[in-house]
Amino acid sequence: MNEKEMRGFEDLDCYKLALQVFREAYRVVDLLPAEEKYNLADQLRRAATSILLNIAEGYGRYHYLDCLRFYYIARGSMMETLSALIACNERGYTSGILEKQRELCHSALRSLNGYIRYVRGQQQGRQEYGERILKEDAPEYKIDDLDLDEPIS
Repeated sequence: MNEKEMRGFEDLDCYKLALQVFREAYRVVDLLPAEEKYNLADQLRRAATSILLNIAEGYGRYHYLDCLRFYYIARGSMMETLSALIACNERGYTSGILEKQRELCHSALRSLNGYIRYVRGQQQGRQEYGERILKEDAPEYKIDDLDLDEPIS
């Protein structure tokens, strides 16, 4: 099996479009002034990255409900990215490109919604695990040797 046959999530149209949104977000970040480095630029980078990472993580999950949870997070991050792009336009950091950015984000969202419909229809894992989302057990924390009546020094 060659590398092209083994790519997985990278072959999804929604992932390819999300990658275009990611590239556009990083292109805009390069246009932002220094005072936005730790605010708008950071938020835009994190939101755009979240889209890609959540699509990939959802793809790697087995049960369809678990997959969908990550795809829904990716949808939210897509809208967050678009909102940040709108904010950049409102502040005058970009101009004349918002409609193209909006169309790109909406195209990526439509593609992701289509993939979500497909995954919902397949219902992988339903027969084995039913209708519940698989969750890892939360760690249990115990503090046995701490006397809460004594002041902390």
